[in-house]
Amino acid sequence: MNLKIVNRRKFVRSILLIFLLIIGISFIISSKSFSHTESKYKTIYVISGDTLWSIAKEEQNSNEYYKDKNIRSIVDEIKKINHMTNSDLKINQELKIKEL
Repeated sequence: MNLKIVNRRKFVRSILLIFLLIIGISFIISSKSFSHTESKYKTIYVISGDTLWSIAKEEQNSNEYYKDKNIRSIVDEIKKINHMTNSDLKINQELKIKEL
């Protein structure tokens, strides 16, 4: 199959438009990906009697980052931050807690 460019000006304009569209889309995507702010964390250590629920409740009451957030959401976020697959805790286990 032999393709022939009939109107060179329209062809260049179309290629330029496609190129600018691709650049615009990639700029929008990349600006959303890199617009997050740096997160701060504090470290706590699990003591006897601690549960994720009790830690989350304490953070909800004392940590400005977790004010007005649902307790279940806090538990889930603590598990996610610390790469936990279940809610089991061990004494002296180190947990990272997000803060402002």
